[in-house]
Amino acid sequence: MISDLPGDDMAVSAAELQDLLLSTAGIEEFLQKMADLAASRVTDGLSCGITLRPNGRPLTVASSDELAATVDEVQYGIDKGPCLHSMRTGEVVSVPDTAGEPRWAGFEVQAAAHGVRSSLSIPLIAEDRQIGALNLYAPVAEAFGPAELRRAEGFAATAAGALALAMRQAEQTDLTEQLRAALASRAVIDQALGVIMAQERCSAARAFEILRSASQNRNVKLREVAANIVTSISGAPPQEEPVFRDR
Repeated sequence: MISDLPGDDMAVSAAELQDLLLSTAGIEEFLQKMADLAASRVTDGLSCGITLRPNGRPLTVASSDELAATVDEVQYGIDKGPCLHSMRTGEVVSVPDTAGEPRWAGFEVQAAAHGVRSSLSIPLIAEDRQIGALNLYAPVAEAFGPAELRRAEGFAATAAGALALAMRQAEQTDLTEQLRAALASRAVIDQALGVIMAQERCSAARAFEILRSASQNRNVKLREVAANIVTSISGAPPQEEPVFRDR
């Protein structure tokens, strides 16, 4: 039996989401487990979809089951529905019964055809920024009363903060990987410049001009030209990272 105490529910959700952040291997796994947790936290028998806009277009990034993903996609296809309305307006949208829902022509028929009788969409807002929507679907009408709404809103508020942190971590990881790639390219280019300087008896600036000209003439990336030069001289691929040893 799920408790009707919203404060307790929020505290448990915060603790569980914190554990998820620490234990999951990446943001994909975190989102999936968050969807599973939301489906079980609010009330029994729910399906949950999490919608974000990573490229400006709505996308279900995780769902507790295929039903939630399908009903989300129905709304993306007709460009309207409670999920999109919640994400666009920042409003909580409740559909007590899809059999009598007149607000989004086409949604109610398709939702009912997939076995959804009621739904609840809650905006995910973190740091005053709308980042997505949490969508809950139920096979029975009137599934979301005051207690379920409190639990869902409490969970969404906590989840939005955790999600914002997870997204920041993912962005930082991506930035770190980009920096590593840039450093690796720089190391290869430096080695090629050394080869050119020795062969042409020229300055580093002149060696770079030669390397860049070769890149442009062959329509090949600078790093690839540099790698080919080092390999042709040494007989081995270039060292992508400098080796430092403590003395």
